[in-house]
Amino acid sequence: MAVSELYTKYARVWIPDPEEVWKSAELLKDYKQGDKVIQLRLEEGKELEYCLDPKTKELPPLRNPDILVGENDLTALSYLHEPAVLHNLKVRFIDSKLIYTYCGIVLVAINPYEQLPIYGEDIINAYSGQNMGDMDPHIFAVAEEAYKQMARDERNQSIIVSGESGAGKTVSAKYAMRYFATVSGSASEANVEEKVLASNPIMESIGNAKTTRNDNSSRFGKYIEIGFDKRYRIIGANMRTYLLEKSRVVFQAEEERNYHIFYQLCASAALPEFKTLRLGNANYFHYTKQGGSPVIDGIDDAKEMVHTRQACTLLGINDSYQMGIFRILAGILHLGNVGFTSRDADSCTIPHKHEPLTIFCDLMGVEYQEMCHWLCHRKLATAAETYIKPISKLQAINARDALCKHIYAKLFNWIVDHVNKALHSAIKQHSFIGVLDIYGFETFEINSFEQFCINYANEKLQQQFNMHVFKLEQEEYMKEQIPWTLIDFYDNQPCINLIEAKLGILDLLDEECKMPKGSDDSWAQKLYNTHLKKCALFEKPRMSNKAFIIQHFADKVEYQCEGFLEKNKDTVYEEQIKVLKSSKFKMLSELFQDEEKALSPTSATPSGRTLLSRTAVKPAKAKPGQASKEHKKTVGHQFRNSLHLLMETLNATTPHYVRCIKPNDFKFPFTFDEKRAVQQLRACGVLETIRISAAGFPSRWTYQEFFSRYRVLMKQKDVLSDRKQTCKNLLEKLILNKDKYQFGKTKIFFRAGQVAYLEKIRADKLRVACIRIQKTIRGWLMRKKYLRMRKAAIAIQRYVRGYQARCYAKFLRRTRAAIIIQKFQRMYVVRKRYHLMRAATIVLQSLLRGYIARNKYQRMLREHKAIIIQKHVRGWLARVCYHRSLKAIVYLQCCYRRMMAKRELKKLKIEARSVERYKKLNIGMENKIMQLQRKVDEQNKDYKSLLEKLTNLETTYNTETEKLRNDVERLRMSEEEAKNATNRVNTLQEEITKLRKELHQTQSEKKTIEEWADKYKQETEQLVSELKEQNTLLKKEKEELNRRIHDQAKEMTETMEKKLVEETKQLELDLNDERLRYQNLLNEFSRLEERYEDLKDEVNLMVSIPKPGHKRTDSTHSSNESEYTFSSEITETEDLPLRMEQEPSEKKAPLDMSLFLKLQKRVTELEQEKQSLQDELDRKEEQALRTKTREEEEERPPMRGAELEYESLKRQELESENKKLKNELNELQKALLEKSSPEVTAPGAPAYRVLLDQLTSVSEELEVRKEEVLILRSQLVSQKEAIQPKNTMTDSTILLEDVQKMKDKGEIAQAYIGLKETNRLLESQLQSQKKSHDNELEALRGEIQSLKEENNRQQQLLAQNLQLPPEARIEASLQHEITRLTNENLDLMEQLEKQDKTVRKLKKQLKVFAKKIGELEVGQMENISPGQIIDEPIRPVNIPRKEKDFQGMLEYKKDDEPKLVKNLILDLKPRGVAVNLIPGLPAYILFMCVRHADYLNDDQKVRSLLTSTINGIKKVLKKRGDDFETVSFWLSNTCRFLHCLKQYSGEEGFMKHNTPRQNEHCLTNFDLAEYRQVLSDLAIQIYQQLVRVLENILQPMIVSGMLEHETIQGVSGVKPPGLRKRTSSIADEGTYTLDSIIRQLNTFHYVMCQHGMDPELIKQVVKQTFYITGAVTLNNLLLRKDMCSWSKGMQIRYNVSQLEEWLRDKNLMNSGAKETLEPLIQAAQLLQVKKKTDEDAEAICSMCNALTTAQIVKVLNLYTPVNEFEERVSISFIRTIQMRLRDRKDSPQLLMDAKHIFPVTFPFNPSSLALETIQIPASLGLAFISRV
Repeated sequence: MAVSELYTKYARVWIPDPEEVWKSAELLKDYKQGDKVIQLRLEEGKELEYCLDPKTKELPPLRNPDILVGENDLTALSYLHEPAVLHNLKVRFIDSKLIYTYCGIVLVAINPYEQLPIYGEDIINAYSGQNMGDMDPHIFAVAEEAYKQMARDERNQSIIVSGESGAGKTVSAKYAMRYFATVSGSASEANVEEKVLASNPIMESIGNAKTTRNDNSSRFGKYIEIGFDKRYRIIGANMRTYLLEKSRVVFQAEEERNYHIFYQLCASAALPEFKTLRLGNANYFHYTKQGGSPVIDGIDDAKEMVHTRQACTLLGINDSYQMGIFRILAGILHLGNVGFTSRDADSCTIPHKHEPLTIFCDLMGVEYQEMCHWLCHRKLATAAETYIKPISKLQAINARDALCKHIYAKLFNWIVDHVNKALHSAIKQHSFIGVLDIYGFETFEINSFEQFCINYANEKLQQQFNMHVFKLEQEEYMKEQIPWTLIDFYDNQPCINLIEAKLGILDLLDEECKMPKGSDDSWAQKLYNTHLKKCALFEKPRMSNKAFIIQHFADKVEYQCEGFLEKNKDTVYEEQIKVLKSSKFKMLSELFQDEEKALSPTSATPSGRTLLSRTAVKPAKAKPGQASKEHKKTVGHQFRNSLHLLMETLNATTPHYVRCIKPNDFKFPFTFDEKRAVQQLRACGVLETIRISAAGFPSRWTYQEFFSRYRVLMKQKDVLSDRKQTCKNLLEKLILNKDKYQFGKTKIFFRAGQVAYLEKIRADKLRVACIRIQKTIRGWLMRKKYLRMRKAAIAIQRYVRGYQARCYAKFLRRTRAAIIIQKFQRMYVVRKRYHLMRAATIVLQSLLRGYIARNKYQRMLREHKAIIIQKHVRGWLARVCYHRSLKAIVYLQCCYRRMMAKRELKKLKIEARSVERYKKLNIGMENKIMQLQRKVDEQNKDYKSLLEKLTNLETTYNTETEKLRNDVERLRMSEEEAKNATNRVNTLQEEITKLRKELHQTQSEKKTIEEWADKYKQETEQLVSELKEQNTLLKKEKEELNRRIHDQAKEMTETMEKKLVEETKQLELDLNDERLRYQNLLNEFSRLEERYEDLKDEVNLMVSIPKPGHKRTDSTHSSNESEYTFSSEITETEDLPLRMEQEPSEKKAPLDMSLFLKLQKRVTELEQEKQSLQDELDRKEEQALRTKTREEEEERPPMRGAELEYESLKRQELESENKKLKNELNELQKALLEKSSPEVTAPGAPAYRVLLDQLTSVSEELEVRKEEVLILRSQLVSQKEAIQPKNTMTDSTILLEDVQKMKDKGEIAQAYIGLKETNRLLESQLQSQKKSHDNELEALRGEIQSLKEENNRQQQLLAQNLQLPPEARIEASLQHEITRLTNENLDLMEQLEKQDKTVRKLKKQLKVFAKKIGELEVGQMENISPGQIIDEPIRPVNIPRKEKDFQGMLEYKKDDEPKLVKNLILDLKPRGVAVNLIPGLPAYILFMCVRHADYLNDDQKVRSLLTSTINGIKKVLKKRGDDFETVSFWLSNTCRFLHCLKQYSGEEGFMKHNTPRQNEHCLTNFDLAEYRQVLSDLAIQIYQQLVRVLENILQPMIVSGMLEHETIQGVSGVKPPGLRKRTSSIADEGTYTLDSIIRQLNTFHYVMCQHGMDPELIKQVVKQTFYITGAVTLNNLLLRKDMCSWSKGMQIRYNVSQLEEWLRDKNLMNSGAKETLEPLIQAAQLLQVKKKTDEDAEAICSMCNALTTAQIVKVLNLYTPVNEFEERVSISFIRTIQMRLRDRKDSPQLLMDAKHIFPVTFPFNPSSLALETIQIPASLGLAFISRV
């Protein structure tokens, strides 16, 4: 296919642009042959016409498909040209924040000007062991490739780092060396890797400076060779330097600085040790102030000085040498301040006693006068004579500067030599990796000698690079059997010849330097005469005669000739050098000695290699007669020689290239300047690599990858079983021009652009398929929509018609209703009219009839009234007549009676004068008044009685009134009878009037009382209603309070539960952290132990033949050990370094003992940290024993003191409880006064009674708790006091030791008598103490009872004053008391447990002592005569009891112990045991042997057997530690052995799981708790080794099976690969799949189950395995851009689901393994979810809670579409995610720690197997042991 056919409508191309270099545009119509103009549209929408070049008619370069943009390897691009490379780098750098990109064999590194978290140790571990194409581009990948090729091909490697100043060369080289130091480690004891890294600060301080382009620019080139031994561990290093920029010492341009070391010295001038240097601010010295920028932002020169000095110390430059270096540097600064004054044109002088020169001479130790003289004069030697000539001021300044440069260059070389000495190793070097950090191609406005040399070096390196690329291409073609056609590439040999050949530029320059009157101008003329018009690469500027132009491979560079000769000669006056050589300062004089006599640390080079450390400034070899003239060698000559040696070294190695690019000149982070980038790409050879690749077949596919990618272009009938033939058939149909592709052996090779054409065809095919799918889907959707619309229309019609029918029916109903309404309305009107007429008629009738009746009634009424009037008139007339007659009669009677009354009146007047009369008359009235007053008072008291009294009062008053009336009548009659009683009657009338007034008064009072009573009644009723309302409110409040109390109690319960859960989780986390720390320490200890063993082996190899008769004894046991405590295997390793130190006679070779001391110290620290708690416990026990021993020495037992202590303790406790109760009472009273009303909480109120009842119950519970506490404490005290006399028997250990030393029978007998007397005394003391204890116990009980009564009284007092609401009562009383009691109970339980442990331990010791004494008595009885036996009383308890049935034990002889360990541990085959025998059989056999040794009470046998067992297991694991079955087998058996020691230890916590028969088999004599700890530590180490074995087995499978393999075929397509092609995702033969991982997991699980491993331990192993799988998979996903796609997320989720299914099948879902995969699951979900809107961002943030922010952002940055139908993640979306996650506090670490091991626990798992039933098979070869 012709390339022009790709220029169709909508095709995208690149066109040149002056600003952006290249711009993207789109074709508006197809291009046809012969068109001179192309119609284009730019991305911003502007249309233009692009004119083709009329001569070349070259079309603009095509743009790659978007799917290829951002590729890791530039060679994977279909179109290989400059704009594609530039765009790909920009997209990766700006959008994805990726600074590394492959370009074939070159790693392109763009300086981000920002610290990135991609250089940590986790990243190093991730790249370690990986293929270069399997991970994203990185400097670590290049370093790993070099390291791997060195080990695989056994060929030395080189990493060539180049680039402009500020591009990051030094940093890249530093990270490469850090990688080697971390991965390889050190083979010697001196930590060479640390020294290699420590050389960087020193070299940066003396060789780096600030320039306008870089704050830390390297002003010299360096080549560091890192040496490795046969095991590829670092053993040393060697450094070579090239072309130090000495001119910077004396001159700096604007905004630049001198070397860092000068500013570090000035910043540290105030230090005491620097006072003698007489330094000051950097602005004071001429050599440090010229640039005007003495400070770098963010850099503290004083701190950097500290780092520099620390690095010097680490590299062996001691303080004296350091001060010497600083003196020389300070002298250079002071010499730069020396000023000259002109005397005339040809001479100058220095002022007298010039201070800077004085300081310089003092520091350098030279004579002031001599130095002053030779700074202003020079010696000229001719053939006849020698004379001294003064020099001018300018010449003097130049000579001074030349001397400073020379001194600095010498010092620089001296430091480099010392660094090499520190990095040198005596071990033979097997191979090396060289790291070349050299300046890149440079071109400035003014280019001088330095730029010429730099560009010359780059020409040489570019030539070597081109040849290497060409060679690799040729090898690839030949490997694939592709016909080789010569590729035309740029050869820069003519440019190199122009520079270095005979009569070349350097040759002419050296010749001109030898001329007496040579100058830059004459040299320029020679250049013009020699090369102008003869060499196409040499040109002369038009406007200058002092410059020349060279056409380099990168660009044309114009060099100014001025200064070339001076810089090449580097002239220093010999007289000045002689003055310095005669210095009293030893170090200064050494700098200027001949090379053979110089103090050179690198005089001894690594094995047989030529020393090249000083070729930058000296020739390779110096003749003896030339030593004095060495400083006259030209710089160009030296540089050419060193460069030749460098090229020889590089050609002898396999090179790896790193090209550093500077993205902008302003040091802005992640800012890309296209112009600057293109310049550097052209200069560094990246584009040349692209051009060479594009000239051949740049795109290469394996047949399988091609088939998988372009399977969519085939039909089913085209697919054959032979993939190669299938691909050939397809290509022959698609690409007609066979020159566009070639079929290799395993790959298909394509010309440039053909993959893009295939991608276009594939995309068109997929687009057609998508259109067909869309058509079908859209038709189906439209049909579904039509059916839904039709169904909806029918439904609408149905509802409309129904509505119309309902409306018609409603109309009919309304019509009928209207008729009915009319009917009833008309009827109503007629009826109403009828009723009106009828009513009117009735009314008329009634009115008429009433009128007639009223007339009749009036007539009858008048008649009746007339009759009445007649009656009354007639009666009146009769009465008038009667009254007249009566009046007459009465008048007559009155006259008579008057006469009689007068008589009677006289008598009455006489009687009236008497008082008694009145009294008699008034007696009745007074009584009545008193009764009335009393009745009123009674009415005030009681409302009801008042009413009754008022009623009685009325009755009484009426009666009295009637009586008074009767009296009045009687008086009237008596007045008629006697007129003399008139006065008396008047008086009585007045009294009656008064009584009437009183009666009225009484009535008014009655009304007032009635009103008051009514008012009182109303008030009472109102009060009752208010009380009812208040009662109702109180009930509601009570209910609310009860509800609130219930809610609070519930809330408190929930809160306490939550707190308990949180505290439990926190405690679990703390426990896991502590376990992890402890297990890490064990791991570190085991590593150091292995390291120590390795060192010991190496030392043994280095040790000469030992002396005759001398043999080292490996003491396993220490004689200083306690007789009844056992030391662990770890203590054995502690003694090894000491024994090594005590045997110097074994060693003849020199050995650095610092490592042994360091290891010993480390081991000691680990052992001390591990055993700290146990040691503290032992110390306390020993202290307790010593205290008890001292107490026993006293005459009376210390019983009373303990009782007094107990009583005081109890009294203090009760007093504190009373104080607490009083405080609580006061708090309750305060709370009641503040919160409650007196009505509610008054005594008798319901709330008060409820509170009182609850308080009483709490008090009762409190009393019960107190009784329990006191009983427990009394029991503890009684046990303690009962134990004390028994503990005195521990003194028998001393007696026992004495007995073992005794030889005299008499002494033994006396000791036996003393022991018996002691026993009797102890028994009597025990009885007396028991009695006194019982008495004291009764007294204490009585005291407790009295205290209870006192406490009850206080509680009663509390109840009287209590005013507490329910909620406060519950919170303040119950919670406080329950908490306090719970804490006390817990404390008591802890004390009780401790006491129980102490009791058991002491009982065991007593049993041991009793048996010892029994055995001793048996020996005594054999030596005592029969008479003595009769006289001695026999103690029954000491007679040894013979037990007959010792089941469950194995007996062996002491001599058979090595055979037992060998047959049972060392030579045992795990597979045979696991298949044929019961699980854990070796553990049972070992324990049964321990049981027998325990039964025999043989501590040495127990200790020896356990120690040998542990050592044997360690040896087996060290020998076969890589075998999973072996490690699993011994982990299972070690755990079973540990469980047996626990199960049969005799401790109650373990015995409760045993059967009664198993409890009989418990150990009786020894407590092996310490050995249990040792075995637990051993099990932890075995577990960690098992995890490492698992990891080593699974590591190669995880990435291939979880990421690369397509479990779901066809989901993910293969993108075009680059030169560094990674492993295919299609499963070939030999590749791992997910099934491989699951099969391996099944194998692991089957082996562990077969070995009888504890189920909980299996769960922990599975959890660790899944964590490793998830961590490795996620780490690789984060470091592989090609794996971050939607389809890969689906693959990962499917793979994880398969692992979960495996867990379900094995019933391991509760092991926590699934949770360890959560980060991987979330990463897979993140690849699949939408990533566009803010809602998507919120969903991602909430979903990915197990991923860190760095991981989420990294996945989004790496997300790469596999097909062009997918979209990339926008930068704005990633920023939105970062903003939402900015408050999340998580680790900044990018990768998961795949090496992390969860802390392991060994839950107690007792065995139901009975020991007596275990049979020993003959296959084990244990016939020498017998069942007892």
